Amino acid sequence: MKKITVVLALLLALSGLCAAQSLEGCKLSTNQYDSDSTSNPYGRCGSPYSADSINNPYGKFGSKYSPYSVSNPYTTQAPRIVAPGGTYLGRYSANPYDQDSTSNPYGEYGSDYSSDSINNPYSSYGSKYSNESPNNQYATDAPTLVDSDDDPD
Repeated sequence: MKKITVVLALLLALSGLCAAQSLEGCKLSTNQYDSDSTSNPYGRCGSPYSADSINNPYGKFGSKYSPYSVSNPYTTQAPRIVAPGGTYLGRYSANPYDQDSTSNPYGEYGSDYSSDSINNPYSSYGSKYSNESPNNQYATDAPTLVDSDDDPD
């Protein structure tokens, strides 16, 4: 009986390691009360302990060394941001040289002046008053993050 318990515990531990990490359903949002928000410290997408969170410094999407992370300043495979209507809003990335990065102040998605930038305080995707903006702390229709693994290209 003791051997069976040990084997079952080992299988459960290994199945947790093999579980696919995914940002499916995660909203890029400052709404800390939305269960799918990246700002909810108790939710799957915002917890610093969740494998699916961009806030986990040891996870696939939060580590500064992972090629899929929002924190890696050299990545070109950071998660994509997609607005509720399907509009592509760039990659949520710390890379200031990637043309699709939200951290590139000269690129379409990082500029303070582009209509498709979450950094433009006057656009529907950057305003703190728009329901489609990740910067609105009460937004219910914020953009979602999509794994770069799910790229159609």
